[in-house]
Amino acid sequence: MKPFRVGIDSYGLGPLKLSPFEVLDWADAHGAQGVQFTLLHIPEGQPVDDAYLDGLAGAAAKRGLYLEWAGGQHIPYDTRSWEPRDLVPINRLAARQARRLGAKVVRSCSGGLMRWTDVAPPTEVLMDETVRALAELEPIYAELGLTLAIEIHFEFTTFELLRIFERCGAEPGGWLGICLDTMNLLTMLEDPVAGTERVLPWVVATHVKDGGLLLDEQGLASFTAEIGGGVVDLERILELLAGLPHPVHLSIEDHGGCFPIPIYDADFLARFPDLTAGELASLLRLVRDNERRPPAERVRPLERDDWPQHCERRLQAGIERLRRMVAG
Repeated sequence: MKPFRVGIDSYGLGPLKLSPFEVLDWADAHGAQGVQFTLLHIPEGQPVDDAYLDGLAGAAAKRGLYLEWAGGQHIPYDTRSWEPRDLVPINRLAARQARRLGAKVVRSCSGGLMRWTDVAPPTEVLMDETVRALAELEPIYAELGLTLAIEIHFEFTTFELLRIFERCGAEPGGWLGICLDTMNLLTMLEDPVAGTERVLPWVVATHVKDGGLLLDEQGLASFTAEIGGGVVDLERILELLAGLPHPVHLSIEDHGGCFPIPIYDADFLARFPDLTAGELASLLRLVRDNERRPPAERVRPLERDDWPQHCERRLQAGIERLRRMVAG
């Protein structure tokens, strides 16, 4: 298999409130080969200026760690109030910081469970507004030679992202790409392998995350799991990523929590117009496969409030297991 570099997303270490330099120390000490920075715990009064970024880049280079940066946005709304939001200054800052660090990718994540509520605009409106916003952002990223990597989160399915990219006139290998979150696909009612196959040429970064599905009174519930312990076929996904012509780092993201997917609600299910009976059946098979395991091996949700006491152990175990998968 391609010699991937295995790192972490800093989000998983959030409860420790480590500074970016301390995150690099933790990564190096625990066998990670890089960091994708999401959460930044900056000491009070410390500006994130060029000198700070240069110091961070130097510290990563000294340890031989890759760096990826977050801070990008692609949906032009404040997702708490749904007031319009100008994304140009937000993305200009994130892109400038990434360029200073020597990172090639800026991850973009603009919100949460949007079609789970009637407060957010309909998905079609969000797609239209995202296309409009991305037209304003293209010059920022193209000029700096960076890729804005839209995370597979809870805004758009892979089908919808491909339509957005087509409407933007974008091509793989250019200024737009995807950060593949292997577990979030479950929450968006997509089989992780099938979803990866759909967007594969666009993948430039990852959140490698295992997970599981349960049936409950509302329908399905998705949740994170320790790398190698869940139902996501990570080995097959790695095989797919290994066929890409460009390098992709494997950044582990892990956390607690569970996400309701009320598939018994016909109105909710209608908000996923690309969902087929075949793909829904594949998700139900994942539920069945988990329940067929011996009781001690069945994966179950970890409460989000319990994550602080598990974060270091789970991330360290994830690094070790993912590196073994890569080594074959």
